[in-house]
Amino acid sequence: MSEGERSQYAGTTEEIQYDPSSSRYDLFECPDCGSVVLALGRDDSPISCHGEPMQRVTDCTMSVKPPDIRQVLLQAFGLPKAGLDICLCVIGEGPLSASEVAETLGYDRSTMTRYLNKLVELGLLRRSELNREGGGVVNVYHSVDLERMRHKTLLGFYIWAGEAASLIEEANLAKQDYLEENPDRKLPDVFWESFPKNQQ
Repeated sequence: MSEGERSQYAGTTEEIQYDPSSSRYDLFECPDCGSVVLALGRDDSPISCHGEPMQRVTDCTMSVKPPDIRQVLLQAFGLPKAGLDICLCVIGEGPLSASEVAETLGYDRSTMTRYLNKLVELGLLRRSELNREGGGVVNVYHSVDLERMRHKTLLGFYIWAGEAASLIEEANLAKQDYLEENPDRKLPDVFWESFPKNQQ
């Protein structure tokens, strides 16, 4: 684990800036319309815009707090630490029933079933029925193909990130409209009241 990763999990809030020379991802921008795309592990533009390859972003002065895996899973997928523990347990020990996972991790059975069903909905686990030796059936949970899981989680995160980017753009446009209509008033006092309620 790197020094940056250690400080992140130690609870620090040190901010970081995009550094194209060391990042595992790249940002590309269209010089004509300003559209931006994110690409993992790419040095060349993944797409063109206006008939020309998008240009790699090399200068971004805004600093952000580094993401924590638990925060990402919670915000993007509604999946807190317990959900991650359950997913890893099934991947490592499965197939398992909800009762078996609950016993292994020491979680409540009803909580276990709720999280397992959520993980199935997300495509991170799959569910099947297993015939009991004494009769009846029980739901058991299996891991999915890891490459398929990687693909699904990346797509899910990009959808979430797209929604977040759209929300930020709407906020910026609302701020711009307000300042144009009210040049003599201070924005912070009224901005969130003017922003659509369903977007807050």
